[in-house]
Amino acid sequence: MKKLVLAAAVAALLPVAAIAQNITTVNGKPVPKARLEALMSQVTKNGQPRTPELEAKVKDEVVRREIVMQEAERAGIPQSADYKTQMELARQAILERGLLEQVRAKNPVTDELAKAEYDKFKAANSGQEYRARHILVETEDQAKDLIKQIKAGGSFEELAKKNSKDTGSAANGGDLDFANPKNFVPEFSQAMVALQKGQMTEEPVKSQFGYHIIKLEDTRESTFPAFDDVKAQVKQRLEQQKMQDYMVDLIKRAKTDYQFSQ
Repeated sequence: MKKLVLAAAVAALLPVAAIAQNITTVNGKPVPKARLEALMSQVTKNGQPRTPELEAKVKDEVVRREIVMQEAERAGIPQSADYKTQMELARQAILERGLLEQVRAKNPVTDELAKAEYDKFKAANSGQEYRARHILVETEDQAKDLIKQIKAGGSFEELAKKNSKDTGSAANGGDLDFANPKNFVPEFSQAMVALQKGQMTEEPVKSQFGYHIIKLEDTRESTFPAFDDVKAQVKQRLEQQKMQDYMVDLIKRAKTDYQFSQ
């Protein structure tokens, strides 16, 4: 008799336990709390705090989706060709993302790797930085004519704005800001570093882009942010490079006669 009473009590508690696992029901179908947690995890992934207000909004969205899902199923959407195509594309994207997350977890970018990359970049870009202006034109004659105008009192900045085909710097009067000479093509760098502050090239400098007139504004020692200030960015770049290298290697090892365009 006691066993029957106990069994009846357990049976009575089962619906309560089931309800505790659900947010609500929609047309008699339960909406599990697991969906709320899954969506909440996505929403708070980037640091957004979990608040009662946010939880209420996410709960609303979960229930709304269930209502829409049921109606879509009644309308026969899951049987449509477009639905099946989109589901397959989603499946592929989820699998790719899962694979890359697994690879990332197994091959973490450590602080040591990031520091080594930082030191390598710092060593390659140390030394003097040069702030120059330039005017880039198509022909040598154009460049020589502009040099004459500048020597006659013309404004380098204004002539750059009007004549330079390097539109990126022309708007700023030809200003290229501070940069390491290695950032420029050799012909440009060699001519620039030979100048004194305030001096302009006497002859046009030819490069693959055309003819340059270069004026050196200033120089300074290269400066770098502290490693701790850029560690996150360095790690992110190394991680992206690792993923790219992994994908390249994976494609190379695949047995296919398909020729990728890039």
